[in-house]
Amino acid sequence: MASASDTFAQAGLSEERSFPQRASRWTWRFAREYPLGAFGALFAIMLVLMALIPGVFASADPTAQVLRDRFQGPSAEHWFGTDALGRDLYSRIIFGARTSIIVGFGVVLVSAVLSTFLGVVSGYYGGLFDTVFQRLVDIGIALPGLIFIILFITAFQDLPGGQTVPIILSVAILIAIRLSRVIRSGAIAVREEQYVEAARALGAGSSRIMIQHVVPNVFALVLVSASIEVGAAILIESALAFLGYGIPPPTPSWGRMLNEAREELIRSPHLAIYPGFAIFFTVYSFNMLGDAVRDKLDPRLRGSR
Repeated sequence: MASASDTFAQAGLSEERSFPQRASRWTWRFAREYPLGAFGALFAIMLVLMALIPGVFASADPTAQVLRDRFQGPSAEHWFGTDALGRDLYSRIIFGARTSIIVGFGVVLVSAVLSTFLGVVSGYYGGLFDTVFQRLVDIGIALPGLIFIILFITAFQDLPGGQTVPIILSVAILIAIRLSRVIRSGAIAVREEQYVEAARALGAGSSRIMIQHVVPNVFALVLVSASIEVGAAILIESALAFLGYGIPPPTPSWGRMLNEAREELIRSPHLAIYPGFAIFFTVYSFNMLGDAVRDKLDPRLRGSR
């Protein structure tokens, strides 16, 4: 007869073996229910891999200049052709994914933390503090976003990390101001729940209630907003690079590649087509993934915008 320890060990081994099966079934169910969301997730994973290990996807140096190969069209040697300096366009797009992922995920991380803090504190305390804070939010929403970002980058371009840090911080502040209102609405609803009243009656402080009860219950809002705002942050970074305020060269950037292609659209349209499609599919994929996550976490919002 097997001992009790053997029985528990076998049960644990069975549960461990069943985890991949459960994960596989969940993945297949998600892909079947949300095919566009699954496409977005697959594309996002591929982008992350490109950012982490770009050398696996492209072997050519994205900054190497071969002037005799200028303005070549797509070929077996250069899949997407070459630019005005003879640089391989395919490699530049692959390595440019790192810039987009760093900015996109950096903006989402900073904005999620900032908007959660501001929204939860404002919604939980209410009263005069909430009124004053919401008027400040109104001012922040009324600010011309692009002008604010350019001024912020110009003022803080000497920070460590070059222009990457000012870009992330400026875009994150604008997104956090808007998202804080969404988080605030969720915090107000949670504040009125009975378990929060019970915790307050038992002597729990405001900080403990916000950390243990309010934040976990608004986390779904934060997650959905974050998955959608990644695409918006990448699009803003590309627009800044197109205007000349993005990550400085020689680091590849999709927006700067579009900027450099403006004067050669007639002779070499491929210079704008491929980075344009890279931006389009990236933003589209993250938006579809965000919609699927939103529908999965809150079916009541399914099909809404």
